[in-house]
Amino acid sequence: MTETLIVPGLNGSPAGHWQRHWLEIDPQAVLVEQEDWARPVLVDWLHQLEAALMASRPGVILVAHSLGCALVAALAGRPAASHVGGALLVAPADVASLSQTVPTAASFAQSAQARLPFASILVASRNDPYMRFEGAERCAATWGSALYDLGAAGHVNIASGFGPWPDALTLADGLRGRPARQTRLARGGASHTFGVRLGAPRLHDSGLGLG
Repeated sequence: MTETLIVPGLNGSPAGHWQRHWLEIDPQAVLVEQEDWARPVLVDWLHQLEAALMASRPGVILVAHSLGCALVAALAGRPAASHVGGALLVAPADVASLSQTVPTAASFAQSAQARLPFASILVASRNDPYMRFEGAERCAATWGSALYDLGAAGHVNIASGFGPWPDALTLADGLRGRPARQTRLARGGASHTFGVRLGAPRLHDSGLGLG
């Protein structure tokens, strides 16, 4: 039964992206497919996410990237949210800015205004070209998410060096209430073990400089 739903953003997550690597190594992870990855329309994308949730086991963990974070946020106040055990929200995109080049993305704007009814961790980069760190802080406060400061890590995608990223699985384990695993970072070669305290307003680990 599905334990993890992978939720990409605009244009999906291509081969080599950390979300794709997750799918390759985790047989209980499933990709939430969209009919048109290049033309995001909230009502259509939300329908696909809710259908995937209803087909998954209760307590499923959502792992979202970029615009996928705003999609997950749109679950607030909807019945399907009761199936969610937690959400890992990585490098959310600034919907207002994105809408200037992708007009249909404007439909996601209202999703950023409500507190999430499930535990969540927002992973933010300090030099993300699609969301200023201050904006990520505001999203975390609005959604009620613990904020994980990843340092200078770009948009946490292939372009910023994120292929295999085992620390994402460790963060998700924290949402599941499982013990922290020991992981090897995508760069640098050092191993770190760390846990996630969901009650904390912000999580820091400056040793995870993956940018």
